[in-house]
Amino acid sequence: MEIGTVNSIDINQEMRSSYLDYAMSVIVARALPDARDGLKPVHRRILYAMYDMGLRPNTPHRKSARIVGEVLGKYHPHGDSSVYDAMVRMAQEFSMRYPLVDGQGNFGSIDGDSPAAMRYTEARLAPIAMELLEDLDKDTVSFTANFDDSLQEPDLLPARLPNLLLNGASGIAVGMATNIPPHNLVEVADAIIYMIDRQDDIDDVTLDDLMEFVKGPDFPTAGVIMGSEGIRNAYATGRGRLVVRGVAEIEPNPRHPGRMQINITELPYQVNKALLVERIAELVNKGVIDDISDLRDSSDRNGISVVVELKRHTQPRKVLNQLYKYTSLQTTFGVQLLALVDKQPRLLSLKRALQIHIDHRIEVITRRTRYELDKAERRQHILAGLLIAIGNLDEVIRTIREASDADDARSQLMLRFGLTELQATAILDMQLRRLAALERQKIEDEYREVTAHIEYLLSLLQDRHKILQLIKDDLTKLKEKYGNARRTQILPGLDGEFDIEDLIKDEDVFVSITRRGYIKRTPVSAYRRQSRGGKGLIGMTTRDEDALEHFFVAGTLNTILFFSDLGKIYATKAYEINELDRTAKGVSLMNILPLSPDEKITAALPVHDFGDGKYLIMITRKGRIKRVALSVFANVRPSGLIAVNLEPGDSLGWVKMTQGHEDIILISRQAKGIRFNEEDVRPMGRAAAGVNAMRLDSWDSLAGADVATPDDDLLVITEKGYGKRTPLEEYRQQGRYGQGVKAMSLSPERTGAIVAARVVSPKDEVTLISSGGILLRMSGAHISRQGRQSQGVRVMDLRDGDSVASVAVIRETRQAVTDAEMHDNAAEGEAIELLEPAADGHLPGTNGAG
Repeated sequence: MEIGTVNSIDINQEMRSSYLDYAMSVIVARALPDARDGLKPVHRRILYAMYDMGLRPNTPHRKSARIVGEVLGKYHPHGDSSVYDAMVRMAQEFSMRYPLVDGQGNFGSIDGDSPAAMRYTEARLAPIAMELLEDLDKDTVSFTANFDDSLQEPDLLPARLPNLLLNGASGIAVGMATNIPPHNLVEVADAIIYMIDRQDDIDDVTLDDLMEFVKGPDFPTAGVIMGSEGIRNAYATGRGRLVVRGVAEIEPNPRHPGRMQINITELPYQVNKALLVERIAELVNKGVIDDISDLRDSSDRNGISVVVELKRHTQPRKVLNQLYKYTSLQTTFGVQLLALVDKQPRLLSLKRALQIHIDHRIEVITRRTRYELDKAERRQHILAGLLIAIGNLDEVIRTIREASDADDARSQLMLRFGLTELQATAILDMQLRRLAALERQKIEDEYREVTAHIEYLLSLLQDRHKILQLIKDDLTKLKEKYGNARRTQILPGLDGEFDIEDLIKDEDVFVSITRRGYIKRTPVSAYRRQSRGGKGLIGMTTRDEDALEHFFVAGTLNTILFFSDLGKIYATKAYEINELDRTAKGVSLMNILPLSPDEKITAALPVHDFGDGKYLIMITRKGRIKRVALSVFANVRPSGLIAVNLEPGDSLGWVKMTQGHEDIILISRQAKGIRFNEEDVRPMGRAAAGVNAMRLDSWDSLAGADVATPDDDLLVITEKGYGKRTPLEEYRQQGRYGQGVKAMSLSPERTGAIVAARVVSPKDEVTLISSGGILLRMSGAHISRQGRQSQGVRVMDLRDGDSVASVAVIRETRQAVTDAEMHDNAAEGEAIELLEPAADGHLPGTNGAG
């Protein structure tokens, strides 16, 4: 039996060869994007097919099945699911930072829901996709034969945008994988413009220079990147590891007063929300997290909201940290900047990726210019022939009339006037109306325009810097058209590569805390001054029965020590407190400090340094006092420390910083005052309970405590807005634990009880905050100076039912607000009332300190 020719092969060599062929096919034709346009073949074919079908952003949507069929039949010899899945992803706002396909219908969700079948959905090109396809018909890129050699398809797209970085890519090839995160258009464009400006000394451009513009990845689902060391490694070497967290806020539970809840509003990139909820429920059922009482997904079209309700007396930050540890609320994104360069897989640095885009655009613009130059020169050639014909019109007409046929006429024109065949044909094809004087002028004008355009195109080809300028102009326009704000936050300094305080400007800010535990910091320029008796201006938007309780000035680099009513101390930096505008409510202290649900901050103190020689004086509501060295609290652990042991029913009320030899003055709500030297209180350890400071009646409690400084006055403010300044020398020094002396004449109907007592100087500024959220700021000099036993004067004009809630004093050395800011800081429509000029003729606030 004839079996044909048998060839012997080396099986080892055959396996190597076949496997390498397969591997390169997967690498080049499937899994990896081209570094120039950032697209894999399937994405490029989808966009080109839609472009070829005329599915522009201003045309109607077309069935996805029709688009998939077009791609399969002409360009992509694979299954329909691969094409449809790729098109779906290009339409998902949670997958692409800048979606390239405008989809209509169900294209899936962040919960992992599958898109509707392709027969139900419709699509067209998104406006930004047209920037990748622009000038495709001007010989800007090479075309190759499709799978059956029946059609041509582009080898890549002109790509005015650096799509590789903008939308990123992910894919698994053979022996390698790519995972490129998306970025912000404005940042990437600015970095490219910076590199274009330095093309002559491009080697001097450093990674630090580029990271001034490109801060890091910008995921479509927002989130937070923890630290920048991984970002730097990725941009320097092409490989890096990013820790990405979702955004969760700790807030009161509106359905169960006294309880807290965690509201997850942003997820890490590519995290399935439904699986996250299932994972949290699984952890609760297994007892891994036992402080969760309820879990629900309240997400809607306005955004994500996964609410985790907590049990009573639960520490919210503990639960949040457990969620970060055990669920995908915190994930790791492994950056692998791998892409095809000259059909070879290459690991790219940020600088290399940006330079590849610049080189690609130079090539595209050069090819486009040559195409337009060839077209313009051919048109100029035709117009030159027409001008010859117009200049010799009678002879041209005679020559044509005498010719036997069109071919003879063409030959005679070429012979007599030195024309080319193209020019002669154009003359023969010219309509008689073009012989009119106006039409002849149009030909002459067009010839001059084409000639000028040819000169411009030639200069463009001869000067690389002009091409670079065109790239810059394109990027500037694209920034304005498609650019938007960064979504993903980057929290530097958490991985130890540098000190975040080096990046923080040291400036004065107001820090305010409400009774319900909302905190914020606000620039000093957000508030203005008024005089005594003013109506004030709205200081913030508060909830019912909420009011400002603490209000002080601090430097952004100061450490803020927080003391709770339970006698605990917590610490944070001022810059870590959210900066919000004057009318904002603030964020819950639970987001900053690990407070228990029933714990309340009663004192806050900014500290510049913890040097020796300074003390903290702690005073409780029941009249106990404790002195402890400030250095003891130099390192407060994140979970807080016990600052003072309290007796049952007592709470910590005030904390003051002293130098070790100062007088302390205490004022009770029923107008009793005592002054004694702090040396009467021996320094104690951190956990001590303190000693008695003032003998109080059973129905009385302390309303204020401060350090008595020479030449200053004691400011006393009552519930109903009465107040006065009393010279401190009227309060004689006596021993600790006395009943004190009378501080003010009170009337329950007229003045109410004392709510605050502070030591002030005439140059200090005083801020009063009412329970209704009204804020009044004035100079201390505007408050009347009276004796101990007087009743005082009305300081704040309160509305019915309102009362003074707290008082803050702004020291002269910390003032930074000018009167010129008075009207600039008032939003339109706010209820703001100004005083009449004072007796000295000055406008309110102009005679104050600062």
